[in-house]
Amino acid sequence: MITTTGLTKVYESRGRQVTALDGVDLHVREGEVFGVIGQSGAGKSSLIRCVNLLERPTSGTVTVDGTDLTALAGRGRRANKDLRRARSRIGMVFQHFNLLSSRTVKDNVELPLEILGVSGADRSRRALELLDLVGLADKARAYPGQLSGGQKQRVGIARALAGNPKVLLSDEATSALDPETTRSILQLLRDLNRQLGLTVLLITHEMDVVKQICDSAALMKKGRVVESGTVAELLATPGSELAHELFPVTGDASGPGSTVLDVTFHGEAATQPVISQLSRTYNIDISILGAAMDTVGGRQIGRMRIELPGPYEENVVPIGFLREQGLQAELVAPDADADAGAGAGADADADAEADADADVQEKAAVPAQNAPKLVKEIAK
Repeated sequence: MITTTGLTKVYESRGRQVTALDGVDLHVREGEVFGVIGQSGAGKSSLIRCVNLLERPTSGTVTVDGTDLTALAGRGRRANKDLRRARSRIGMVFQHFNLLSSRTVKDNVELPLEILGVSGADRSRRALELLDLVGLADKARAYPGQLSGGQKQRVGIARALAGNPKVLLSDEATSALDPETTRSILQLLRDLNRQLGLTVLLITHEMDVVKQICDSAALMKKGRVVESGTVAELLATPGSELAHELFPVTGDASGPGSTVLDVTFHGEAATQPVISQLSRTYNIDISILGAAMDTVGGRQIGRMRIELPGPYEENVVPIGFLREQGLQAELVAPDADADAGAGAGADADADAEADADADVQEKAAVPAQNAPKLVKEIAK
């Protein structure tokens, strides 16, 4: 449904170039919820704005529902008729809602249809249908200032659905909300995905978002996609950064000469007493150093760090037993947590530099995204 190939975006600022996207290849299948995760400055916002060409890519292609949007863009700064028509099938939900405070809730939802020239009666009918769909039928005549943050985002979602889109883009839609409201908005997005057959591409910096609703995910760093796939595939991939971030486990060996493993449970194995079976079968004492278990996509998935007595060579058979049960077992090198901490420090420095670049990008290329700007962005 969404494919980017070799996508790059370079901003010019004060005589220097800032690369926000560096050859991004991404494939989002029809009907799935796909999450793009990364720290500030990773290029997530630039990516999602390039998908609907609110930002024009420096190079590369963007294809949505079989249409190459970059081929429709033309040379002018404003969108032509063909690009506007293609965009009408792509809804977008913003982080800070971007509602017009002078319009009622119903009028905000009608805005995209008004720009597209839909008649007043049809606009009104569609807006009321959508407000009912997002649970705000009783707020049609209210104004944004009278709503809570979660209600404002529901209005934003209803507005994004006004043109019957096949694709819904979510730009950090829950980052300004409290945890309980975040859960309700994510559940709404998942319900819409299932009821309407929507393909949802969302960007976030929160792992809980990926856990709750994503079928697939991609990790971005410094303008590049460094890892992507279905959540199940990522959890089954040895050394997956996303898997480790989704289910972080730590714990140090009790002493030298033991074997420490990170074991990933998914599928039927997640509900079986595999560790106790291992202990009884081989008559060994097993220490659990850390564990993380959660439900992802309706399935229990988790990771556990365990310690087996003796060196690796003495534990080849027990490790083989774990793998025969459908578990992923990775050997943890000594001082792995210390090495990870050192790496995190280096990453923090890199993220700080990326954050500075992100600020430059926003100031240079994306002026303040306040509510009145919404009209211009939809009409581009």
